[in-house]
Amino acid sequence: MTVEFLLTSLVIVATPGTGVLYTTAAGLTGGVRAAAIAALGCTLGIVPHVLAALTGLAALLHASTPAFQVLKYLGVAYLFHLAWTTIRDKAALAVDPGAPHRAPARVVASGIMVNLLNPKLTIFFFAFLPQFARPDDTVTSMVELSAVFMALTFAVFVGYGWFASAVRDHVVERPAVQTWIRRGFAGAFVALGTMLAFT
Repeated sequence: MTVEFLLTSLVIVATPGTGVLYTTAAGLTGGVRAAAIAALGCTLGIVPHVLAALTGLAALLHASTPAFQVLKYLGVAYLFHLAWTTIRDKAALAVDPGAPHRAPARVVASGIMVNLLNPKLTIFFFAFLPQFARPDDTVTSMVELSAVFMALTFAVFVGYGWFASAVRDHVVERPAVQTWIRRGFAGAFVALGTMLAFT
């Protein structure tokens, strides 16, 4: 494992995306425990990406430039779609202290779907992870790197959720703050999509 891998992973995990939005919303609406459960679900949602990379889809995409470009622009379109829906959906980060808490299993299931459909992870595991693997033992190396990436994901997402929970009361009392949070997330989606388009 290299410093480059750790830095790349940290940037990808910490960049606001669907998982961060989901975990932050869970922290705002349900507190630290809900955020940790959401982070667990998002982390488990990485497993299908790992399996796809290990079964050879990464090699297929590396060998086919058109396939990679199609995947890339689907990811760009998805991020722009998320930006549009985030800015329009006023309930996305709405906080209702009296609302009943969702069952942990449902929170985890939703978190899995959030990261399963996350184009950042698809790009990362299909295009970048094999580059950091050891040539002498690629499969074992990719499993180890994936485990590190998942641990970073859980830790960073819990951090986002903890912060959201800490400022929860301020958000509840100030609807304008919710509006600016939505705009901030939408702007992050647009920025990430634009960067991806020019990668």
